[in-house]
Amino acid sequence: MSLNLEQARPLLEKHAIHELVDPRLSNCYSEPEVHNMLQCASSCLQRDPHSRPRMSQLYSFWFVIVEADADADSDCSSEIKATADANPNFIHPSADVHPNAIIGHGVSVGPFCTIGSSVKLGNGCRLYPGSHVFGNTEIGDHCLLMPGAVVGDHLPGRTVLGCNNVIGHHAVVGVKCQDLKYKPGDECFLHIGDNNEIREHTSIHRSSKSSDKTVIGDKNLIMGSCHIAHDCNIGNNNIFANNTLLAGHVVVEDYTHTAGAIVVHQFCHIGSFSFVGGGSVVSQDVPKYTMVVGERAELRGLNLEGLRRNGFTATEIKSLRTAYRKIFMPVDSNSTSFEERITKVEEDKELGKITAVCSMIQSLRDSFAQNRRGICKFRYFSGS
Repeated sequence: MSLNLEQARPLLEKHAIHELVDPRLSNCYSEPEVHNMLQCASSCLQRDPHSRPRMSQLYSFWFVIVEADADADSDCSSEIKATADANPNFIHPSADVHPNAIIGHGVSVGPFCTIGSSVKLGNGCRLYPGSHVFGNTEIGDHCLLMPGAVVGDHLPGRTVLGCNNVIGHHAVVGVKCQDLKYKPGDECFLHIGDNNEIREHTSIHRSSKSSDKTVIGDKNLIMGSCHIAHDCNIGNNNIFANNTLLAGHVVVEDYTHTAGAIVVHQFCHIGSFSFVGGGSVVSQDVPKYTMVVGERAELRGLNLEGLRRNGFTATEIKSLRTAYRKIFMPVDSNSTSFEERITKVEEDKELGKITAVCSMIQSLRDSFAQNRRGICKFRYFSGS
C-alpha cells in the first residue's frame, strides 16, 4: 500500500476500507482481504507497537487470521473466524494454482506459490509465500511448506509425502537425481512418511530407475543443508545434523544420529542406534549400536549414550559391551579370526539369549555379504 496516514485517516473515518488499496493493484484484493490485512497489522501493533515486525511474525499472524481451521483459542475476533469458516480455503490472488489440482479442506496458499495440474494437497496444508509443488505429487494432511520450498518435478513417476511434514526454507524435495545413468523419460519415485521435519536448503532426490525408489520413513529430523541422494532408504526416528551428505543407495536404519558435516559413500549401511561423529567420511558399513568417527571412519566403541536414551536396560548394555569386547578387543587378536570370534559370541550360553546381541551379530554378518562393503575399520585398543 502506498497511502500515508493523512490519506488513510479520512477513509477509515468513513469506513471506505476498500479505497485503502493502492489503485495500481485495481481488483487484486477484495474488501474481506483488506479487513484481514488490517487485523494482521493490529495484531503486530499489539505485540510490539515500537518496532517493525519480522516477516515470520507477519506470516504467522496472517495465516492465523485467514485459516479456516483456526484454533478456538487463537486471538482472532469472532468476525474473522466467521469469515474463515465461510471460506475454508485461502488462496492468495497472486498464487498460480492449476484448475485441475486437487486441494483439500482448510488449505492456505500464500503469495506467489505454484501448484501444478497433477498435484494433490491434503487437508490443512499451508504453503508459505514462494513455495512450489510440481508434477505428479501428493502431499498428505497438515503439511507445511516454508518460503521457497520446492516439492516435486515435471518427471515421469511420483512424489508422495505423508502427513504432518515440514519442508523448510528453500528445501528441494522430489526432483531429478544427479546420477548420469538416469535416462530421461524413465519413471522415478520418492516416498516420504509422516511427521518428518526437513529443514532449510536440504535436497532429497527421486530414484534413478523405475524399479527403485527413494524412501524416508517417519519422525526423522533432517537438519539444514543435508543431501539425500537417489535410491536411499531411510528408516524412522533418525537425526541428521547439518551438512549430512548421503550418496546414492545408502541405507539408514532406525534411531541413528549423525553429527555435522559427515559424508557417506554409495551403498553403505548405517545400523540402528548407531552414531557417526562430526566430520567423518564413512566408506563402509556402520554396525548396529556402534559409534564411528574419523576422516576415514573407524569403530570407537558402542553408542552407549544413545542406547541409554532409547531405553535399553542395564543388562542389555552390559551384554552388548561384553560381546563387543570379545569380537573387537580380543586378548590375542592373532589367535582367532574375526569369524571365529563372532561364532563364539553366538554360541555363548548367556550372550546368545540376549536379543540385542543377536541383532548386532546379524548386522555384522550381513555387512560381509557378497554385495556389501564390509564394516568400518576397528582398532583393538578402542574401548566401549
